[in-house]
Amino acid sequence: MTAKRSVVLGCGSYLPQKVLTNAELAARIDTSDEWIVQRTGIRERHIAAEGEFTSDLALHAARAALDHAGLDAQAIDLIVLATSTPDNTFPATAVAVQNGLGINHGAAFDLQAVCSGFVFALATADNFLRAGAYKRALVIGAETFSRILDWNDRGTCVLFGDGAGAVVLEAQDQPGKPSDRGVLTTHLRSDGRHKAKLFVDGGPSTTQTVGHLRMEGREVFKHAVGMITDVIVDAFNATGTTAEDIDWFIPHQANKRIIDASAHKLHIAPQKVVLTVDQHGNTSAASIPLALAVAVKDGRVKKGDLVLFEAMGGGFTWGSALVRW
Repeated sequence: MTAKRSVVLGCGSYLPQKVLTNAELAARIDTSDEWIVQRTGIRERHIAAEGEFTSDLALHAARAALDHAGLDAQAIDLIVLATSTPDNTFPATAVAVQNGLGINHGAAFDLQAVCSGFVFALATADNFLRAGAYKRALVIGAETFSRILDWNDRGTCVLFGDGAGAVVLEAQDQPGKPSDRGVLTTHLRSDGRHKAKLFVDGGPSTTQTVGHLRMEGREVFKHAVGMITDVIVDAFNATGTTAEDIDWFIPHQANKRIIDASAHKLHIAPQKVVLTVDQHGNTSAASIPLALAVAVKDGRVKKGDLVLFEAMGGGFTWGSALVRW
């Protein structure tokens, strides 16, 4: 019996040209390269230029993904863009990307799940494709977090960067086995009781301002490993797989200590973990597709590989996805 799967045809990414190093931050605020690296693993991050918007980053990543897939933009009939830093309150940044690609059919919309956004967007597009509503989707994670940071708060401003990543999905009939290509399973969770631990203190309805990111770092760390492993175990149970079956673990790139602790708890070998947090910082919804694009480009991720994604973000939100490349 066959099953319809959302198969990844290509991926792409984009990073702004400006690189902000730890040393440059240390010249502005009370911090040091050693302090940042020891606690987070981050050494540098990219910052969007003046006049460079989330839609610009997303459009670059989308074009790169389409080129990698060997597809014309007109083949896309669904765009799901995960972002917490949209160009405008409305319309959706996704429609700016749609317009930039010259697409005037199908649907395009934004999805907001903070750092879990790409996993949530992937799951959303997967469900639309498997249901037969659309044939091919662009799933994008794009952020300009530099625009919502308090640059005097050393506990948060050292953590985040800007960037975008994208994948192209196509609905295909597969044999209906664990060896199928495409998205095999997704698992999403949310718990609004934790809002105060990681949030932005502004918004159209509350303050009529954008606001700045606020975080209780220790509390986030305390919850992260348990929540992440919970949805990964769900993915293993849903597919009959184990950590040994995973070829690559591509987690949300928030903090190296969280990534290391999660991999250790799940018995995922360190050599299977894709790490880009040192170069990109935390790019929120963009971090997983950015890391994926790096691992595909350098030849680590190959056709047939089993790839595990996971993320956790403000809200709290968290989720996992298991994908056969």
